[in-house]
Amino acid sequence: MGSDLKKIYRTVMDDNFPPEITISFGDQRLVYKKRTWRIADSSGELVEKGLRYGENPGQEAALYEQVNGNLVLGDCRFIDPNKGIVSAITTEDMIQAGKHPGKTNLTDMDNAINILKYLVDGPASVIVKHNNPCGVAYGATIFDAYQKANTADRIAAFGGCAVFNRPIDTETAELISENYLEVVAAPEYEEGVVETLSKRVNLRIVRIDSIADLSYYRNSRFVDFKSLTDGGIIVQQSPLNRIETAADFMPASSEFKGQRYEIERRPSNDDYDDMLFGWQVEQGITSNSVIYVKDGVTRGIGTGEQDRVGVAEIAVFKAYTKHADTACYQKHGVPYKDLELKVKEGKRDQSLLDEIDQNTRKAKGGLIGATMVSDAFFPFRDGVDVGIKEGISAIVQPGGSMRDYEVIQACNEADPQVTMVFTGQRAFKH
Repeated sequence: MGSDLKKIYRTVMDDNFPPEITISFGDQRLVYKKRTWRIADSSGELVEKGLRYGENPGQEAALYEQVNGNLVLGDCRFIDPNKGIVSAITTEDMIQAGKHPGKTNLTDMDNAINILKYLVDGPASVIVKHNNPCGVAYGATIFDAYQKANTADRIAAFGGCAVFNRPIDTETAELISENYLEVVAAPEYEEGVVETLSKRVNLRIVRIDSIADLSYYRNSRFVDFKSLTDGGIIVQQSPLNRIETAADFMPASSEFKGQRYEIERRPSNDDYDDMLFGWQVEQGITSNSVIYVKDGVTRGIGTGEQDRVGVAEIAVFKAYTKHADTACYQKHGVPYKDLELKVKEGKRDQSLLDEIDQNTRKAKGGLIGATMVSDAFFPFRDGVDVGIKEGISAIVQPGGSMRDYEVIQACNEADPQVTMVFTGQRAFKH
């Protein structure tokens, strides 16, 4: 049975999708062409095929690139044809394919790019797992950016997809090789990098040179389709992020029963840097979400929860867990869970764990001075109280709750005071 289970992940599904799709919006016509790649299978034979399978083995799937037509709906013009990023990846771009990609490999790359299109001001790395970022970071160099993103959640990064907005050098490639990844994508690879990365034979190494032009996509919309269980379709415009600079934030203020409530501590320049970074990362996270960022690095990411207090607490838990694991790995060369097992087996001393736990609590999981970012407003102050308890210094949220005044009061009452800005828009992603 075990071998049969493993076999389903190696199965290449049939592809009964047509080579071309035409979609009509009134008198406007869009043409999409199916993307395939010529890649060697396990026997070494070259196979011309599209996606291996869809979200799960057993689901046929196909990737289409828009090659003709455009939409103008109202005052909105959508992305022009032949501007593909992930949908335009050719066989030549698959520097090392390992095997034909599956749907999740492409959607992970796409969501990483969805975040990277805002992070154009410096070297940045996004590591995505199951279509959510587990580590995002700016860095002085691309090595620095990846090291920080990987350290942010080294555990979740295992088996993930790492995307870079700068060419990868050999130093970064060697660091990448220390962890197991499914996909690495970058605009280019310096000499010797592919040889280093290709030691992992199933790693997909992808060149996406259009990453260098991502700023084009910041204010360009696409048509977003959602298929319903009954075969119906919801069509919507993709969202636009209105926050481009610090000046686009609004200092938190609210009126309740004739009284005006204003945030007392205004953001510093450092606050604004992390506020911008955090809100940009938030664009790629499944709702209902709360994240914590500090110094251009994600510290705790809470995704897809039903209640805002719960997701704020989950993000705190993850920050503490990842902080302890990183400290353990850096000092003892093993993950926290491995050291914990060795302690239980009597092979290592309990004091080693106690020291890590004590230091993690003292540092509050690295959250002291962090910025808390929420994709929706806080309906009550209990959500922000979770972050304030951990020593955060700033909050970013859409605003618009009837109880915004309570949240402002919570920030003003904090010691030290917490600053807060409103975005004037939410960032839901489902």
